[in-house]
Amino acid sequence: MLIGITMGDASGIGPELVLKAFCDQELSGDFIVIGDYEILAACSEILGYSAPLHKIHHLSESQQGMLNVWDLGLLNKSDLVVGKISRQSGYAAYKYVWQATRMALDGDIGAVVTLPMNKEATRLSFPNFTGHTELIAEICGQDNFTMMLASDKLIVTHVSTHVSLKEAVELTKKQRIFDVIELTDAALRNFMAKPRIAVAGLNPHAGEGGAFGREEIEEIIPAVTKAHKAGIDAAGPIPPDIVFLKAVQKEYDAVVCMYHDQGHIPMKLLDFDSGVNVTLGLKVIRTSVDHGTAFDIAYKGIAKTKSLVSAYSFARRLLSLPADSGS
Repeated sequence: MLIGITMGDASGIGPELVLKAFCDQELSGDFIVIGDYEILAACSEILGYSAPLHKIHHLSESQQGMLNVWDLGLLNKSDLVVGKISRQSGYAAYKYVWQATRMALDGDIGAVVTLPMNKEATRLSFPNFTGHTELIAEICGQDNFTMMLASDKLIVTHVSTHVSLKEAVELTKKQRIFDVIELTDAALRNFMAKPRIAVAGLNPHAGEGGAFGREEIEEIIPAVTKAHKAGIDAAGPIPPDIVFLKAVQKEYDAVVCMYHDQGHIPMKLLDFDSGVNVTLGLKVIRTSVDHGTAFDIAYKGIAKTKSLVSAYSFARRLLSLPADSGS
């Protein structure tokens, strides 16, 4: 089944990643890039990739052996601002994701793989933008979803993501925690019979019996109890300073984290280059690289493709397609 890869912010490393991965034959199977043909052509010229680009506006126009680009025609070569915040690039990146998600909902593509957007650039046109995950969920008309970060070393999911730490504490509620445990369990059952899920505490030492906060007693423990009743192998709350070690040592298959940095910091420390961002609970399959636009190295030809290849391979896995020989 066809996979759509969004080009990401034109000012960052997104264009060169997909060009490099294609030219190095790291991506196999059928896919298209959703973005701007002129930007990809300019990037290919700057970096000397000589990628065989082919502009399409209908899937029937795709050609074998070519890097097929669903061209939205939003940016020209003259619009390219390398390594800097650009309102035009931020606007276009938003539209690539919108187009890809609509195509997935319509059944034209089987999954969406997203390259990085710059939140500051996108907010110049869409002030309420918080991230890919929330945007795709909004387009799908869904509110029960979560972000999973996955690698061979660790898998984490999140009760909250792009909110302030104060709001994250307020969002640590029984039903939401249970929902994330359930979404995590359902996703992992694609790969294993009975996942073992650890649920991290919110406070130091998981609250230590209420001495450092009552969220564990009032919200997390009831959620874990509810998960047990639903037949899910969940344990917790486990103190945050030891739960990731236990997961890395294979005592657990995934960790449900209470907020953004609780999950992101160990993931990026352990496997920055290969991590995959997966959105669970949506009508469409979406995976993403687990890094940003890296303006400081854009269009220098040194960006690593490993996370893109991993995200693409994970999307194929979720679609039950044969293993990507390029991964």
